[in-house]
Amino acid sequence: MTTVLDPTNESTPAIIERATRPESLAGLTVGLLDISKPRGDVFLNRVEERLGALDANVKRYRKPTFTKPAPVDLRHEIATECDAVIEALAD
Repeated sequence: MTTVLDPTNESTPAIIERATRPESLAGLTVGLLDISKPRGDVFLNRVEERLGALDANVKRYRKPTFTKPAPVDLRHEIATECDAVIEALAD
């Protein structure tokens, strides 16, 4: 069993089912979300290279600022255009 901790400081942890994972990323569209912290793009550039080697289609997105959640329109765009998402967090 894997335990994933929620960083939102909940007093009672929510039980959330894990999303189903695709068997392969080949032919799927993977969104890369840069949260606008320094050097996050450097990490995502490398991730994009690796995903290309797996025959995944990659779309890049960027939050306006790391201090706030992604705007609703950006979240909607990612949800409608991508099969999977990777979010970068780096300093």
